[in-house]
Parts: sequence; C-alpha cells; structure tokens
Amino acid sequence: MSVETKIEALRETLRHHEYLYYVEDAPEVEDADYDALMNELKALEAAHPELVTTDSPTQRVGGRPKEGFAKVAHSRPMLSLDNAYNETELRAWSDRVHAALREGETVEFVCELKLDGLSLALHYGPGTDGSSLLQRGLTRGDGTTGEDVTTNVRTIRSVPLSISAAKLKKAGIPQAFEVRGEVVMPQKAFQKMNEEALAAGLPVKANPRNAAAGTIRTLEPNIVAQRRLDFYAYFLLQNGEMLLTGQQETLDALKAAGFRVNLHGASVKSIEEVLAFIAGAETQRDTLGYEIDGVVIKVNSTAQQARLGFTGKAPRWAIAYKFPARAGLTQLKDVGFQVGRTGKLTPVARLAPVFIGGTTVSNATLHNADEILRLGVKIGDWVQVERGGDVIPKIVKVDENHPRGTQEIVFPTHCPVCGEPVVREEGEVDWRCVNASCPARLREELRHFASRGVMNIEGLGDALVAQLLGQAEIEPEEGAEEETVAAPVKREALVHSVADLYTLTMDQLLTLERIGQKSAQTLLEEIEKSRRNPLWRVLLGLGIRHVGERTAQLLAEEFASRGQDYEAMQALMDASEEELQRVNEIGPIVAAAIHEFFRGEKNRQLVERLHELGFSFTAEKRQKTSQLEGMTFVLTGTLPTLKREDAKTMIESAGGKVSGSVSKKTTYVVAGEEAGSKLDKANELGVKVIDEAGLLQMLG
Repeated sequence: MSVETKIEALRETLRHHEYLYYVEDAPEVEDADYDALMNELKALEAAHPELVTTDSPTQRVGGRPKEGFAKVAHSRPMLSLDNAYNETELRAWSDRVHAALREGETVEFVCELKLDGLSLALHYGPGTDGSSLLQRGLTRGDGTTGEDVTTNVRTIRSVPLSISAAKLKKAGIPQAFEVRGEVVMPQKAFQKMNEEALAAGLPVKANPRNAAAGTIRTLEPNIVAQRRLDFYAYFLLQNGEMLLTGQQETLDALKAAGFRVNLHGASVKSIEEVLAFIAGAETQRDTLGYEIDGVVIKVNSTAQQARLGFTGKAPRWAIAYKFPARAGLTQLKDVGFQVGRTGKLTPVARLAPVFIGGTTVSNATLHNADEILRLGVKIGDWVQVERGGDVIPKIVKVDENHPRGTQEIVFPTHCPVCGEPVVREEGEVDWRCVNASCPARLREELRHFASRGVMNIEGLGDALVAQLLGQAEIEPEEGAEEETVAAPVKREALVHSVADLYTLTMDQLLTLERIGQKSAQTLLEEIEKSRRNPLWRVLLGLGIRHVGERTAQLLAEEFASRGQDYEAMQALMDASEEELQRVNEIGPIVAAAIHEFFRGEKNRQLVERLHELGFSFTAEKRQKTSQLEGMTFVLTGTLPTLKREDAKTMIESAGGKVSGSVSKKTTYVVAGEEAGSKLDKANELGVKVIDEAGLLQMLG
C-alpha cells in the first residue's frame, strides 16, 4: 500500500468514527484506539506534508484569524421566527396559513425542537472526485450579513469537513450547497466550563446559549475545540433557495449526507397533533442533555412555503411555540434604580438568590412605577419570579402564603447617577432623568450607537466604553431592561458624546488599560469605516424614541427624495409633525417623538458635528410616481416573474398602498397562480381582479 493510499484510508476510518461518536452518539472504538489512529495519521502527514489536505481530520484546529472575523453577506436573509405562547396563538397562526392557501388544500407540518443556541450557515463547494468540502461558516449577524467564523466551525466535530460523492448521491445533494442549523453547548460541557472558570477565579457564563455564542466568536480555535459544541442541521439551500420539496425530505437528506439532525421531531397533519407533540417535548425537556425553549413548527411543503412568503422579519410558514417561563419563589430584599440611554429609570429587584431553569437569579426587573403598583409589592414580600423567554427575570406576583413586607418602594426624586431631578411626563408611565450629560445615559448611548445592528463599530465593548468615559467597568445588572453606570471617575474622560469617537487618536487609546497598538489601530479603522454608514443607520444610532430599524429605513427613503446626503438629513430635521405623518407607516406618536428630538438644540448640534466630521448620510432614493395614487392593492398567489415583495415595492413607489386583506375599499386584487381565499373574497365583493401583466401595464 502506498503512503498516499494509507493516509487516505486512515482519514476515511477516522471520519467514520467521528461520525459515529459525534453525530450518532454510538462509538465503535475506545478513545485510546481512536487516538492511536489519529497519531498514526499525524505522523504520516508530518513526514509527507505535501499530502496534507484541508479536510483531513488532523486539520480541524487551525491558526487564529489574522484580522478578526470578516463580514460576509448571506445568500438570503437569516430571519427570526414569530412566537406563539399558547394554544390560541398557535391555532390563529394555523388559521392564517390555511386562509392564505387554497380552500381545502392539505397542509402538513413538521415539528422540531427549538434548540437554545445560535444560528450558523455552512457553505460547501466542489472537492475532488465528486465530493464536497466545507468552505465557509457564517454567524447570523444582523440577519443580512454574518461573520466568517470558519476557523472555529472547523473545530466542531459534528460539522463534516468533507462529504463523499457517495453520500451526496444518496442524499440527492449537489456538490455546492448551503446548510443552516443551530450550534448548542451541551449541558455537561457547559457545567465543565463553568467549573473550570470558578477554579481559575474567572466569571461564569449565565447559560449554555451565551456560552456557545461567546465560544464561536473566540479568536482562539484551540479554546473552541476544548468546549464541545454541537451543530444540528435543519435547512438545505442552493443559491439561497430551498433545495428540496419539503422540510421532512430536507432533514432526511441532511442525515443521509452525514449531518447531525435532531431526532426529536415529527411530521403531523393537524394542529391537534402539533399540540400533542409540544406536550411530549415539554416533558422531555430536562432529559435531553441540551437546552430547548420551545418547538418550531414549519409548513412541510416548500412550494406552499414560497406561496406563504415572509413578513419583514419572519417567514409566514413557520412559528416558534415558546414554553412557559420557568418560575421560582424567593424574597424581595431591596430595590435599586438604573438609568438607561433615554433617561428612563428602571427599578430592579434585589432578590434572595433562587435557582430557576438552570440559572441562579438574584435580580429581576420591576419595569416601572405602574407595575409596582399593579403587583402591590413591597420590600420584604415573597414573590414569584419568572424568566421571560427563559432569559430576563421578572416578578409576576406576590405570594400571599408568606408574611407580607412592610416597606414601600419609593421612586427617587433625583437621578441616582447624576443627582439631577427626574420627571414623569403627562401620559407616560416612566420616570426619566432629563440631563443629557448624565454619565449613565451617555454610556448607554455609546453602547447603542456602536452596536452591531446600528453603526457596527467592532471592538467598542462595555469595558472600553467605560474607560473612554473615565468610569470603572461595571457588570450589567441581571434583569435590567437598560443598564446603567454609577461608577466613580478614574481618569479624565476622552469622550463626551458619540461624535467624540471620531476625534480619538492612537496616542489617546494607548493610554487605556489592556489596549495595544494593533487593537487600537483596528478600532480606529472600525470607527473610520462607520462614517460611511447609510442615513438610516445614523438615524437608528441617534436613539430617537420609537424609531427602530424599519422606521429609520422608511425615513431615509422618504427624505432622500428631498435632497442628497446631508440635505436629506436637514430636510428631516426641519420636517413638521404633519410632514412626518405622511411618511408610510409613521403615526402621530412616532412623528411627535421625531419632531421633538430634532427640536432639541443639542441634538441638532450633534448631527451638524457628525456632518463636519465626515459623515456621508447617504440614502437610496425611492423613485416615486403618482399613477397609482389613492389605489389599494391586495396580492395573492404566485406571480409569473415578480416576487411579492418586489410587486409591493413597485406599487408603493407608484403611490399605491398594499393591504393584506380584501375589503370593499380594495381597488384591485393582483392574482397569480394558485390564488386562494383572497381571490374568492374579491369575487364575492365585486373587487376588480387583474394579473401581473395588468399590474405592469398600469405601472407603464
């Protein structure tokens, strides 16, 4: 046998045993025998380095990324799921699914456990002899763009580095494809990691999900390899589209190709069977060896999925049923107050530690003064605490079976951080610190401004923000809705507003603790890059009340038509409430908040300074015409050439509106193939029905 043949035989043997151990949980050999085979392969590859390949089992742990994690666009957005918390909400979703399809059409559902981890996208490409090789692994990121964590993904033993031509053929998968799934940290690995952290005097992780997320973004692959992460596959794509005809067929193909697929799933034909599966899954929850927080239900047919489509953030053909929050009973010892970036004071309950759902809870949010009044809670009361979504602890009620507390919870009249008076505006439930220079507000503003979904300044974390503000770093309070800083000043602050980030120098950064030349240079490059962010991200970064991602994008599109770059920003700042309400989807409350924000002289000065510092404020202008002005359209069925979102954009750009339901006010129903109940409703009401060609003709 030649050396090359022997090396390849050893690789195949090791891959076989890796699959049995890490995917099937059914090892055939002892660890010592596996290690002997691995050592033999390592020795042969060391003697013949020209024969080493990237998919060899010896190559799972490589060097650390040279420049951190690169950003890569996803082939299609990695969306979140809408949630259902009870049977009523789940049945309502099922009714919507059936109503959107043809009347009487059969719908099959696939139920899968909702793993409590983080999403990954794995890209495979052609290898030799008809095989496929792992080329790239991406985190979810902001859903549109992820981080390239391939080096760390290669250390996950349940992720195949290569898939043979025989397995691809058996699974019916081409050489180039994409797999999406969930990375989880098993409970045993989580427990071991925290035990080691305690022994070393280091902080422990709150839960396995946080531990998995932190691990996959560690810059040291050797550390990732030591923490046994698992990958469970559930989607199979090619060029951003579903590859096979059904979700169950997809899971079967993934398993045949050698991926780990969660076996606790089922295909069912009714919502009653879905509910039965959920009940069974909840009873198994503590026996699985990994965390789950619910069940994901998907329409099986990919053709039906395509017809159901998506909302702005989630597919209409899938939903996550969330298990009830886990609860515990403990005593309320005290209440503290924290200040967020909008000045909001959040009361945080200090509790006698209680173990809930795998985590020791010692703090919980009380939300606001009205919630305290509603609960009737006092210091000294025994209270029931739940972890909402199994994450954020909150007090849900006072336990009447224990002696009641006697000390009232009193909101402070002055900010606990800066000492300025707090106010409660008419019609609002929250007390706020209105001091724009409050250190607590500024810290949260900086954290928000730099965060991944906003200005995306990589490397500007909590510890560095605290140093830039001349404040000691404080761990975020568990259960707080908006964290705060109440720390003594250590040094002169380098930053007094978000604009000051853009005047930082290398010499200034090198005076800070635990930051070297390379990390300082990287941070400066990230800050510089953020100047080129589009207008909508800047609007989001300003922290205007009620303005989220969608609203920021709508504002940027609308005001881009009023002028280029900074002119668009100026037009927005000068807009009246009436003008703002004319922007699609913006109502009086949001319009008032935007108008009020830009009436503030300091806010206008901040925008002007950002402009002087080189911000581009670019926005893509939405080309609008008026030929469909005053008309309302409803889209149904599959159109021949247009995706539903594209048709919606074209209609809105021409001055029309798109509604999700047919009524007497509907002007036209645009019907494609397999149009369902909406077409029937249109005929019943006498609403005019047109096809795609008719719509395009109207649009000219």
